[in-house]
Amino acid sequence: MNGFANHGLDESAFGDSKGLSAVKAFDAFPKTKPSYQTRTSTGGVWTLLLILASTLLTFSEIRRWFIGHTTHAFSVEKGISHDLQINLDIVVAMKCHDLHINVQDASGDRILAGEALTRHDTAWAQWGNGRKIHRLGDSLIGQGSLSGGGAGAENGYQEEDVHDYLGAARRKRRFAKTPKLGRGVEADSCRIFGSLEGNKVQGDFHITARGHGYMEFGQHLDHSAFNFSHQINELSFGPFYPSLTNPLDNTLATTDSHFFKYQYYLSVVPTIYTTDASALTAADYVPSTKSPASSSDAANTQQGYLFSPSTVFTNQYAVTEQSHVVGESQVPGVFVKFDIEPILLTIAEEWGGLLALLVRLVNVVSGVLVAGGWCYQL
Repeated sequence: MNGFANHGLDESAFGDSKGLSAVKAFDAFPKTKPSYQTRTSTGGVWTLLLILASTLLTFSEIRRWFIGHTTHAFSVEKGISHDLQINLDIVVAMKCHDLHINVQDASGDRILAGEALTRHDTAWAQWGNGRKIHRLGDSLIGQGSLSGGGAGAENGYQEEDVHDYLGAARRKRRFAKTPKLGRGVEADSCRIFGSLEGNKVQGDFHITARGHGYMEFGQHLDHSAFNFSHQINELSFGPFYPSLTNPLDNTLATTDSHFFKYQYYLSVVPTIYTTDASALTAADYVPSTKSPASSSDAANTQQGYLFSPSTVFTNQYAVTEQSHVVGESQVPGVFVKFDIEPILLTIAEEWGGLLALLVRLVNVVSGVLVAGGWCYQL
């Protein structure tokens, strides 16, 4: 006899409800009955491998998000700028009173740089022995993008690390002191250093011997005293950041010829390093007839824009050398010709939002599990 019927019970009352049964009809993921499933050690090992792969990829995505990514954007330089600051620190193997330094630009202005820059008598033997001293054209291995190390300190010039540049720009902005001459040591060289203002147009500055290069009154220097061997400790444009290394910094060039002409051709590109790209697009324009690069608050206001402390304005440049021996009818010396490019390079370090990170983590984990399941079924 059916005991359920005697007690007024119905067997269907112990099954799924009608509403739940209707929902199950739309199940797109049919399940296998537990009685048909078998757990194996191979499946367990495969599951552990998938969990390990998902964990490693998750930490990798979080690390990439935390570090951020660097973007490079070129645009036409906005605003009207007039002045350009030139920072120079060079040692020439000639006495100071035998050298003339001048700057001339495409607008026709001529600056007597010798009066604006500082000269110190020094000895040539005191220079050229530093660890970072190199000759132009030598291997870049061992030269970092920043003094004291950085992203490319061991492998030459690599992709810029914006944080390294910002940190270097905050360091002291002073020229190093000239080494003192020892007892009995005669000064045979001249250190020329300082910053000067020029027009932001194509131009050149040159170092020549006294009585040569321009029509000047007075005695010409004897040709046997010519020696334009030099060491460039600093050559940069814009605000003076001594901790940022440029292509010609710490460059040594020597010659045995009295009539030797060193020529450097520079292409200067205005550059912005920032960790807050949104501040650049939202920056208020500050109209000015004088370039902020030459003012005392150059760290905060550059090229007519008010920047946040997370932004550094500077100028990069590429250099080409064409140096050779010249005849006695030509003028020997050190000549640097520079041209200002009309483009602005913005190097920004950016981070994605938390929602974007969450979406990427879900995609990574789900992709690993799905692909792992397919591979296990093969």
